Amino acid sequence: MTTDYKKIRENLQNIHKRIELAATSCGREPATVILLAVSKTKPASDIRAAFDAGQIRFGENYVQEALDKMEHLRDLPIEWHYIGGIQSNKTRQIAHAFAWAHGVASLKHARRLSEQRPEEMPPLNLCLQVNISGESSKQGVSPEEVPALARDIASLPNIQLRGLMCLPEPTDDRQQQQRAFARVRTLFDELNRDGHRLDTLSMGMSGDLEAAIEEGSTMVRIGTAIFGART
Repeated sequence: MTTDYKKIRENLQNIHKRIELAATSCGREPATVILLAVSKTKPASDIRAAFDAGQIRFGENYVQEALDKMEHLRDLPIEWHYIGGIQSNKTRQIAHAFAWAHGVASLKHARRLSEQRPEEMPPLNLCLQVNISGESSKQGVSPEEVPALARDIASLPNIQLRGLMCLPEPTDDRQQQQRAFARVRTLFDELNRDGHRLDTLSMGMSGDLEAAIEEGSTMVRIGTAIFGART
């Protein structure tokens, strides 16, 4: 399929407008919300089109697919975020290739990322994935487990705990969306009161970014609304 540069540019403009409206409607500066373009299953040409339209941060769910795209796009100063579930046999590749890992849900994986991050690279930025809706089909730690895991991870070298990430149970109910995001925001605030210096709430996607921003999201992960439906 041929990449539609014009459509991707228009979609990015529309998302930025949604972010701006959502932020200003709750008294926030739009610049406090970062857009992460989720490019999983999309070709490198789509990423290049989005980059040409001003997007520099891209999220990928599959390690090998991401590495292939990185090779094709090595001429671009892209900030790569790994947002998929983390497997032990993939931690070395994640530690070497990405700037961020959003799906950290165990001390074991955090230790492996810490040990395998090259010393000459900046610390790998981490977000703990919180299974805020308690879904058995999703990875992530329970809210009750977050404080202890954050304390253990904060002491590890070569990585930097930046915040929390969540994937709430999908719903069109705005109040239900906000309740889930508010619980994650409460955890985030409690961790900062305990002495952590967190600055990132990675929450909100194409269908619920407004609710996420109202509840404090600093990074929304948008795929379909930029690149179209996945095949």
